[in-house]
Amino acid sequence: MVPERVYDAMSKPIVGHLDAYFFQVVEDIRGLLRKVFGAENAFTVAISGTGSAGMETAVANFVEPGSKFAVLANGFFCDRITEMGKRYGAEVVRLEKPWGEAFSGEEAAEFIRTQKPRVAAFVQAETSTGAFQASKAICDAAHEVGALVIADTVTSLGGMPVEFDANGIDIAYSCSQKGLSCPPGLAPITLSSQALEWLRAKTTPQRTWYLDLKLLDQYYDGARRYHHTAPISMFYALREALIAIAEEGVENRWARHHRNHLAFVAGVEAMGLKMHVAQGHRLWTLNTPRVPAGVDDLKVRQRLLAEHDIEVLGGFGPLAGQVFRIGIMGPLSTEENVLMLLGAFEKCLRAEGYQPAASGREAAAAFYASHRG
Repeated sequence: MVPERVYDAMSKPIVGHLDAYFFQVVEDIRGLLRKVFGAENAFTVAISGTGSAGMETAVANFVEPGSKFAVLANGFFCDRITEMGKRYGAEVVRLEKPWGEAFSGEEAAEFIRTQKPRVAAFVQAETSTGAFQASKAICDAAHEVGALVIADTVTSLGGMPVEFDANGIDIAYSCSQKGLSCPPGLAPITLSSQALEWLRAKTTPQRTWYLDLKLLDQYYDGARRYHHTAPISMFYALREALIAIAEEGVENRWARHHRNHLAFVAGVEAMGLKMHVAQGHRLWTLNTPRVPAGVDDLKVRQRLLAEHDIEVLGGFGPLAGQVFRIGIMGPLSTEENVLMLLGAFEKCLRAEGYQPAASGREAAAAFYASHRG
């Protein structure tokens, strides 16, 4: 969901893409994004494109033909970054886990130390499974062998701590429409000082023109050299969304998402459902309860939309028909909305033949009552 103030920002008059006011908006966004990423990096921008453009920007600029590219693969978006690496001519090596499982620090580090890649990539917040991947051990091992690390933070940025600097990530990208509560269309990206030095020292020409970070650096910083016609209204929207996060306080925002995630989990588990991802590895922004045996997830989701105006998604790939994917982020992440969702979810499950063990709404309400203040 998008706050009304963000929609209002999009209605403001458009200026030119080389106008001084636009570049002031860009600078505001860069400063605000650094706080949300947990980064002090000079190179932090928003790419004109969706989260997949952020992913391709990371791969296109740092994965070279013939180089070894290590991917920690445990979901759909790990597969997508793998495909991009192959298309850019890399030698892709993968360490694989079933969808929804996270890598231990030890197994991830051993894989990277053994493979000695030029670049390693992982998905911190896997949208297809609801799993969160810890970052520090991956980054430490990669730096030991001289590798850069790419992290997909599409579903964590703005709703969970990314901790870019603390974890030692080198390249992180995200999107505007999930944890930042903005319409889709921009892809925030940030680089470590090591990644920026590597990029600026690179002499081989980029295979991509539109996503060439060297050219974008010249547009957004320094020379302000024309590169492309930026979507001005989207930049207005992203700035307003980031201002709203700053006003709430990013730590307060994380705490809000965590609390409401835990309340939701308490509710679905009281109903007798199981979470697909193990405790301690779950996203706070996207929840994946497993579909009960004998229940058609599509029918439940159709009822939720038709009868309660609530849209949730199902699993895909190996998780098709096995999980519900339920986003609780941004303006939706409130006590009122969690209780409303659980009540509607329970009604639709009952209508499709599932008998909950207890009231999920009551269990969540009890969780909130015991966690006031």
